[in-house]
Order: sequence, then structure tokens, then C-alpha cells
Amino acid sequence: MSTVAFHTLGCKVNHYETEAIWQLFKEQGYERREFDHHSEVYVINTCTVTNTGDKKSRQVIRRAVRSNPDAVICVTGCYAQTSPAEIMAIPGVDIVVGTQDRTKLLGYIEQYKKERTPINAVGNIMKNRIYEELDVPAFTDRTRASLKIQEGCNNFCTFCIIPWARGLMRSRDPKEVVRQAQQLVDAGYLEIVLTGIHTGGYGEDLKDYNLAQLLRDLETQVTGLKRLRISSIEASQLTDEVINVLQESSIVVRHLHIPIQSGSNTVLKRMRRKYTMEFFADRLVQLRKALPNLAITSDVIIGFPGETEEEFMETFNFINDHKFSELHVFPYSQRTGTPAARMDGQIDEDIKNERVHRLITLNDQLAKEYASKFEGEMLEIIPEERHDGNPAIEMVEGYADNYLKVAIPGDDSLIGKIVKVKILKAGYPYNTGQFVRVMEEMVVQS
Repeated sequence: MSTVAFHTLGCKVNHYETEAIWQLFKEQGYERREFDHHSEVYVINTCTVTNTGDKKSRQVIRRAVRSNPDAVICVTGCYAQTSPAEIMAIPGVDIVVGTQDRTKLLGYIEQYKKERTPINAVGNIMKNRIYEELDVPAFTDRTRASLKIQEGCNNFCTFCIIPWARGLMRSRDPKEVVRQAQQLVDAGYLEIVLTGIHTGGYGEDLKDYNLAQLLRDLETQVTGLKRLRISSIEASQLTDEVINVLQESSIVVRHLHIPIQSGSNTVLKRMRRKYTMEFFADRLVQLRKALPNLAITSDVIIGFPGETEEEFMETFNFINDHKFSELHVFPYSQRTGTPAARMDGQIDEDIKNERVHRLITLNDQLAKEYASKFEGEMLEIIPEERHDGNPAIEMVEGYADNYLKVAIPGDDSLIGKIVKVKILKAGYPYNTGQFVRVMEEMVVQS
């Protein structure tokens, strides 16, 4: 039996796609090995969102070559798409496939074994208008299932390389999304996370169909789905119709991740983001009217070229005023090949780090404030893994629908079930709860 080992760098979409590529190998009778073990084939799924992503990807490729110099080394993903020649130049790399044609990978391996000449199978992603179907009927980690619904992005923000790595926006066929969702529920998953490169843009390229309709169809057509989460959605995609669906839905969770990137109109303009803070604020107000205890998490880039102390404070104050429940704070990092990397006014690292620190302090305060609303309340969590906070007591942790992380006393038998808990002590990064009862079991249909 042939063996294959995988290593994934980068985002949730990459992790989803690695699982999909593994399904293709599994169908051909391959056995999966750990990446640091000896294997006949290595697949490295790369990331290129920052220059560091490229560097890490190269290190992992070299590690695979060292593990088994005779193995077939396959490189795929975003870095493979943008810089195939750079990767082909690494000694030991045999096959490079970008962010399309992953279904042909096994064919390329057979071809390589016969001909023994390296294969560069990267094509022009900008010409691709078709969503590549990659099925994932089950995941290795077993609790929350991701479901990829779209690919690519049309935004071309000045700091971002991703349209060049992923191509333009293309949506998955709604019937395929519903079918795949049902398959995941039948495999025992209680929560599905809709994911993509620009997830909220789903349907922009479809005729007479949009994200709101997809959410409705998933709710009415998928039997047994308990929780539906959108991995990320832009403010501009939060139409009144989408907000209405969220308000009426009994399965879409009370949590949205809405990337803000900056809270200053002048910075947003330099970033080429498509909204103003006034618009963003209006969407937040409408959302909170519809869903009073909604958790809103976000991404923020600090120290974008030209960012003044005043612009930073606009961001700081906006986030404070609108009570975000958690932030991912990134110091701006120059990505070669993007307009922002060539801009004047690059910010000194010390200033960036000091601002990042101030925002992280605010984040901790806001996260605790949000969590404290639920002290003494009942929430439902899906335990995902063991919690190692207290060595004396066996505990597990998982997320409530509003993305609060909760740790409760309990053993592995609770993992993957929906469990009702009482929040005893609110905190951040996690809350402590008490087990009340199991609400839903994962029912795996054979």
C-alpha cells in the first residue's frame, strides 16, 4: 500500500482543501502517515498571505525532502500558484499544482513515476471562472465541519496578494452545497462552518441566487443540522435581506466575524476597502437590533503605511464604542507584489508593536465585558478537546454558539455532542462552566 503525508500552512480554506485532497488519495487506497514520518508521497499545501508564509512553506518543503529523498514531493496552494518557478527551483520538488486542478494530482504522480521529470502544472488562475468541486465527507478532527462555498475574491485590497493566488470570485453550485451539508450532518456533525476566500460574497456571480437564499435553503433542506456559522462576512455583504435571515433563523449562530481592518476612513481608502466607517457603524446597529446579544469578532491591521496616531485612535475608539467581542490584531506586514508594500510612509516596527499592544489590551477588556453578560446564564457548547487548565480535574472545552470558549469538568465522551452548561465564571480567553446535560449526540449514520 502506498503512503502519503500532508502538511498544511495558512488558513481554514487550506485545511479544508488538504482534507479534500486526502479523500482523493484515500479512494486510491493510500494510507495516511504523520508528516514527520517516512512516506512515499508528501503533499505540502502552502500559504502566501505574507512573505513569512512563503518562507515557512519553503522550510516545510525542504523538511519533506530530507525525510525521504526518494519520495514524490508535491507542492500545492497559494504560494505554489503565485511563485511556481521559485518552488520548482527547490531541489527535490517533483510536482507543483496551484489552487486549481488539485483533482489531477494523482494522475501527475503516476506520470512523474513513469517519466521522472518534474511537473509544473500551474496555470493562469485569472482565467478560471469555474468553482472546483472538492468533496470532504468527514474531517480528521471530528467536531466542527467546514464547508467551502466559494473561491476567489474580486476586491484587490492594496495589502493583499490573495486574488492573484486564488483568482476571481466563483461560487459553488447551491445544490452541491446543500448535498455536501447533508452528507456532513449524516456523518454526525452538529455544526457546519461555511467557509471560502471571500465567503460573504457567495452568489455575486450567480443569476438570481444569493447568500441569503443559500442560508434559507440550508435551513429548510438539510435534515438534522443544528448550527450554522459563517466563517467571515464583509460589512457590504450584510444586506437587509441577510440580516433578516439571521434574525429569523433557528440554526445560524449569534456570532459574525466582520473584518474591519481599520476604523479610519482615510486608512480604508489607502487600503482600497469598499466601505466607510459610517456605513460599517450602520450595519452594526441594524445587526444588534435584529440580534441583541450578537458576538461580533473582527480582524484589524495596525500600522498600515501612513497610519498616524490620530488614525490609529479612530480605529481604537470605533472598536471601543461598538463593543466588538474579540479581535485578531495584526501588525501590517509588507507583502512583496502588493501596492501597499511600495507605498511611502512605512511605519516603524516599534510604533506598530506599541499600537498593537494597546489594541490587544482593549481586546482583552472588551472580550471579558462581552463574556460577563453570560455569567450565571445557560449556554450550549460543543466540546472539541481536552482543557488543560487544571491538572487535578478532567476538563473539556468547546465553543458556544456566540463563540465564547467554555471549559467544563468532563471527559472525552462529551466531545462532539451539544452540551448545556451554566457559566459560573466569565473570563478570557475562556469561561468556566458547569455541566447541565447532553442535548444532542452525534449520530453517525453508517
